[in-house]
Amino acid sequence: MPILSEVQENNMDVDLELNDDDLPYEEEILRNAYSVKHWLRYVDHKKHASKNVINQVYERALKQLPGSYKLWYNYLKLRKKQVRGKSVQDDELEDVNNAFERSLVFMHKMPRIWIEYLSFLTGQCKITRIRHSFDRALRALPVTQHNRIWPLYLEFLDKYDIPETGVRVYRRYLKLCPEDAEEYVNYLVKNNKLDEAAQKLAKIVDNEHFVSKYGKSNHQLWNELCELISKNPDKVTSLNVDAIIRSGLRRYTDQLGHLWNSLADYYVRSGLFERARDIYEEAIESVTTVRDFSQVFDAYAQFEELSLSKLMEDVGKKEVQTSEDDVEIDLRLARFENLMERRLALLNSVLLRQNPHNVQEWHNRVKLFEGKPLEIIKIYTEAVQTVQPKQAVGKLHTLWVEFAKFYEVNDQIDDARTVFEKATQVEYAKVDDLAAAWCEWAEMEIRQDNFKNALDLMYKATIIPKTKISYTDESETVQARLHKSLKLWSMYADLEESFGTFQSCKSVYDRIIDLRICTPQIIINYGMFLEEHKYFEEAYRAYEKGIALFKWPNVYDIWNTYLTKFLARYGGNQLERARDLFEQCIENCPPDLVKSFYLLYAKLEEDHGLTRHVMNVYERAVSAVQESDMYDMFNLYIKKAAEIYGIPRTRPIYEKAIEMLPEVKSREMCVRFAEMEKMLGEIDRARVIYSHCSQMCDPRITQDFWQNWKEFEIRHGNEDTMREMLRIKRSVQATYNTQINMMSAQIPTSTESTTKSAMQALEAKAMETNYKQNLATTSGANIMFVRGEVQGGDINKRKEEGTVYNPDEIDIDMDDDDEENEEGSDQEEGGESTELKNIPIEKQAIPSKVFGGLKKNESDSE
Repeated sequence: MPILSEVQENNMDVDLELNDDDLPYEEEILRNAYSVKHWLRYVDHKKHASKNVINQVYERALKQLPGSYKLWYNYLKLRKKQVRGKSVQDDELEDVNNAFERSLVFMHKMPRIWIEYLSFLTGQCKITRIRHSFDRALRALPVTQHNRIWPLYLEFLDKYDIPETGVRVYRRYLKLCPEDAEEYVNYLVKNNKLDEAAQKLAKIVDNEHFVSKYGKSNHQLWNELCELISKNPDKVTSLNVDAIIRSGLRRYTDQLGHLWNSLADYYVRSGLFERARDIYEEAIESVTTVRDFSQVFDAYAQFEELSLSKLMEDVGKKEVQTSEDDVEIDLRLARFENLMERRLALLNSVLLRQNPHNVQEWHNRVKLFEGKPLEIIKIYTEAVQTVQPKQAVGKLHTLWVEFAKFYEVNDQIDDARTVFEKATQVEYAKVDDLAAAWCEWAEMEIRQDNFKNALDLMYKATIIPKTKISYTDESETVQARLHKSLKLWSMYADLEESFGTFQSCKSVYDRIIDLRICTPQIIINYGMFLEEHKYFEEAYRAYEKGIALFKWPNVYDIWNTYLTKFLARYGGNQLERARDLFEQCIENCPPDLVKSFYLLYAKLEEDHGLTRHVMNVYERAVSAVQESDMYDMFNLYIKKAAEIYGIPRTRPIYEKAIEMLPEVKSREMCVRFAEMEKMLGEIDRARVIYSHCSQMCDPRITQDFWQNWKEFEIRHGNEDTMREMLRIKRSVQATYNTQINMMSAQIPTSTESTTKSAMQALEAKAMETNYKQNLATTSGANIMFVRGEVQGGDINKRKEEGTVYNPDEIDIDMDDDDEENEEGSDQEEGGESTELKNIPIEKQAIPSKVFGGLKKNESDSE
C-alpha cells in the first residue's frame, strides 16, 4: 500500500476517510493537482458522501486552486443548500458567510458570487452587515455591472422597515438610474414621507424629457401630484400648493374642473373654509365647459351641504343653544339656497364664456332674470356690446329688437326709439337683419298709432343712393344695400295700402318694379290693388310688366291671374285681344303647365267664339300637354266633338289618340273606339279596331282585352270571324314568344366548343345550363317556341299513325273552350263548327241618330 501511505502523508492535516474506490481519483489528483476537471470528477464521485467529506474535498481543491471560479461557485451553492431551512442564529450560517468572505478575496470581481452572497445575507436579518456588504459589492464591481446589484439592494430596502437608510440608498440609486424616480416616489409614499415624495414628483412633472416606466403621461403624473398635495396639507409643507395647482390650470385646460376641486379640497382639509369658498366661486366664474362646471358645482354644493350638516350636528350636541348658533345656521342655510338658485344663471355664464357671440344664450339669460328690470337692462347692454355682428351665432337684430320691446312694454317709448336708432347703425352680416330692425321699428310706431312716423321710417330706409350698388356686393355695407331689400319694400307697400294715398302706394310698387326686386306675388298684389281702385287697364299693364320680368315657370301665377281677371271683366267683348293674350301665354309655356291655359282658352271660344275655333284649340292642346295629361285631354276633345258635331265625327280623334298615346292608354282608347262603333252598328269597323289593337296586346298580360273581343265575336260574329280572332291571337302570342327564341339563338351550343380552349368550353357549358333552366322556367309560363308539325290529338294514336309528336306544343285554353289549330282533324273541326253554331247571336237596332233625317219613323210609314 505505498500509494495510500503517500496520500495520507500529503494530507496529514486533514481528517480524511478514504476507501478503495477513492484511490483512482486520489492518484489522478496527485498527478494533476492543478486540474479543475479532475477535482470536479472527484467531487462528483463523492456527491453521495456526508457533507463534511464533500466539503473537505472542496477545501482541498480550493487550497490548490484558489482562483477557480467554477470550484468556488459550486462549493458556495453546495454550502447554501446544506444550511437551507436552518435558523438565522445557527452557527453553520456564519460558517457559510465565512466561506463567502474567503471566496471574495479572490472572486471580488465576479458579480454572480456577490449576488449569491447578498441574497444569502438578506434573509439573515443582519441589517448593518447586509448594507455594508451591498456597499462593498458596489465598490468592488465596475459601474457597468451595478445594474445587477441594485435590484437586490432595493428589494432589501422594501423588505425591512428602514426608511432613513432607504431614502439615502434611493438617492444614490437615482444618480445612476434617474428614470426610476417613480419607484422612489412610491417608496416614499409607502413610508409616509409625503413631503419629499411631493418634491420629487414635482421635479418629475417639471422635467419635460422624463419618460414613465409605467406608461403614465405627464398629465397623469400631474394629477397624482395634485391628489397627493391636496389630500395631505399637514404633511406637505415645503411646496406652494396654490402655485403648483394654478400652474396646472394654465397648462391643462381640459381638466380644469378636477384641478379646481383639488385646490379647494386642499384648503378644506387645511381648515380654511372661507378660502375654499373663494376658490369654488373663482372656479365657477372661470370654467368654460359644462363638464367642468358640473364637477365644480357638485363639489361646491356638497361642501356647503356637509358644512351645514356638521354645524347643525355640533349645535345639536350643545346643551344650550345661543342666538349666535341660530344666526350661523341661518347664514349657512341661506348661502346653500342661494347657490342652488344661482345654478341656471351660472350655467348660462359658462355657455356664454364658451361663445360670447351666441345670441340665443343671451336671450336665455334674460329669461332667467325675469322680473328684475335693472338686471335685464344690464344684460341687454352687455349683450349688444359683446356680440360681434360678423361672429354672431343666430340673429343679432333680435337682441336689439327685444331690448327695444322691453322699453316699450314699460312705456318708455323714447328709450325704445333710441335703441332702434342704434340698431339701424350696426354693421350686420346680412341685409335682411337690418331690414328686420327697420320693420320692427315701424311696427312699434304702428302699435303706438303713429302711422305717419311709420311711413316716414319706411321712406327713410328705402332712399335710393345716387351711385349704383349691387345687392350681393359684400364689400359694401348693409346700410348701402338696404334699398334693395324686398322685405323692407313689401312692408312699405303694405303700409302705403293701409295708411297712404293711391298715388303714393302706386309709386312704391312702381319703384319696386323699377329696382327689379319684385316677385310674382308682388306683381299680383299690385294688380289687385289697382283693380280695387277701378284702374283695370293699369292693373293689366302691371301684369304685363311682371310677365316681361319673369320666365316660366315663375310667371305661371301671373298669367293665370291676368287671364282670369281679364276674362271675368271683358268676357267676349274683346275676343281678339283675349286670343292674343292666350297665344302669347301658350307660346313658351312648358308642357306640364299648359293644360289649364288650353282649357281656359277652349272655354273662352266655346262661350264666345266659333265652334271650329274650339276644335282647333283642343286639337293643339292634345299635342302640347305632357304625356300624363294627354289621355284626359283626348277625352275632353272627344266629348266636345261628340256634343258639337255628333259621334261619327269623333273617329279621326280616336285614330289620332291611338297613334299618339302610350301603349297602355292606347289600348284603352281602342276599346272605347270599338265600343262606340258597336253602338253605331258598325260591326266591321269595330272588328278592324280590335284587330289593330291586338298587335299591342300580349295574351299573357292583357287577358281582359281578348275576353272582350271574344264576347264581341260571340254576340256579333260568326264561325269565320271567331277563327280569325283565334288565328290573330296565336300569331300575336308567337310574336311575343319569338323574342325569347331570338335570345336563345344567340347562346352558343355545346357542339361549337370543340375548337375552344378548356376555359372557354366550361364557360359555354355554364351558359347552356343557364339557358336550359331559363327555358324550363319559360315553358312553365307558356312561353315556348311553336313547331311547325301537326299538333293536337291523342299521343298514342299519333304514334300508331306515324305522325310526328311535338312535346313542346302549346295547348291554348280560352276559358275552358278547347280551340285547336285550323289544321286539326275533321272531327275536331266539325266539333268546333257545331259549338260556334250553337252560340246565340244577338242583334241590335241601329240608333236613329246615325241616319239623321233620312230614316222615316215607323208611325209615318204606317
